[in-house]
Amino acid sequence: MTAGKTPTQHSTQPLNRLLGETSGAFADLGTFLPLVLGLIALNQFSPQGIFLGFGLFAILSALFYRRPIPVQPMKVIAALVIAQGLTPGMLQASAMLMGIILLILAFSGAITWLAKQLSQAVSVGIQLAIGLQLMWMGAKMMSDFWLLGLGAFALLFVSKFLPLRYLAMPLVIAAGMLWQANGQTEITSSLTIPALSASLHLAWPSLNEWSSAAILLVLPQLALTLTNAVIATSAMAQEKFPEDAAKLTPKNLAISSGLANLSLAPFGAAAMCHGAGGLAVQYHFGARTHLAPLIFGGTCVVIALFWDSQIAWLLGLIPVAILGSLLSIGGLQLAWSKRLIDGKPFCIFVILATAVTCLAVNAAAGLAVGILLEQGRRTWAMLAMR
Repeated sequence: MTAGKTPTQHSTQPLNRLLGETSGAFADLGTFLPLVLGLIALNQFSPQGIFLGFGLFAILSALFYRRPIPVQPMKVIAALVIAQGLTPGMLQASAMLMGIILLILAFSGAITWLAKQLSQAVSVGIQLAIGLQLMWMGAKMMSDFWLLGLGAFALLFVSKFLPLRYLAMPLVIAAGMLWQANGQTEITSSLTIPALSASLHLAWPSLNEWSSAAILLVLPQLALTLTNAVIATSAMAQEKFPEDAAKLTPKNLAISSGLANLSLAPFGAAAMCHGAGGLAVQYHFGARTHLAPLIFGGTCVVIALFWDSQIAWLLGLIPVAILGSLLSIGGLQLAWSKRLIDGKPFCIFVILATAVTCLAVNAAAGLAVGILLEQGRRTWAMLAMR
């Protein structure tokens, strides 16, 4: 027996691990569900195609990486499709175009070169900006019912320091669903989720949808995918799982995202990627192995295969305010870094300059500013040594 551990502690370890993996598996619902349900309810896209796509992507990622590498909707593409009422063909075209671009960048070595240009300060700055954006999005979702949202956020935050912390997230979601089911108050947005949809089938975008998707959807999404879904996710994964750093590379993350989009979009899947925010919140709630994405992926596949009025009704019960609290917790985990308080003055300056530019302009501009500042520092150091 290991010194310092009681028999009770040993017996509860496997249960705690399982609870952590299960809790972590669904910790990213704050990002996932609002966009997915929006595509289904507001745009009338196929629930089977969307959930099956995420399920297969999550399962294959779990089997390859053996770590809780998350899968998410591509936020910019999903938000624009919902807001502008774009067609399923445009969503498919944007996903396949992103897949092709990611594969080209991965196999050409361009994504590896770009990742090497990023110092840790630039990466932290990008994560800070994205984390703040997620927290702001979560706050807007919680505004539907502030008392519920802030209460859930406080409980989820404090749970990190409690013995049964892995139970907090599923209990919060279950309590919100029960409250809503009992009709105590109107705490969710009025989404009408279809119970039935057209059967899963292969489809192909028109020529006009390809060209429109490239301009309206792919260009705005590309910078965020390269910085957050590939480079920042790789940096965070390598930090949390250093023993697997050789597998958790930007090249591999770009390849897995590229292949998933290229192969699953023709069957109705949404544009998908990995994400640093998803990794942060899943890790926070206890995900450590491939079991978490296997649980999430398997659940998505089951939902796709057995989609009916009961599943649509259950998903519609999850309060938007609680989804917002999950999103804000994920944003907080992503935004926070020890380098914000113990970094050197120039390092903190680079972090803040990168983050401010990301927020004021976009992720591509923030990336450029951070790289230029770091290159300037290196050049100055080389000149000072002469």
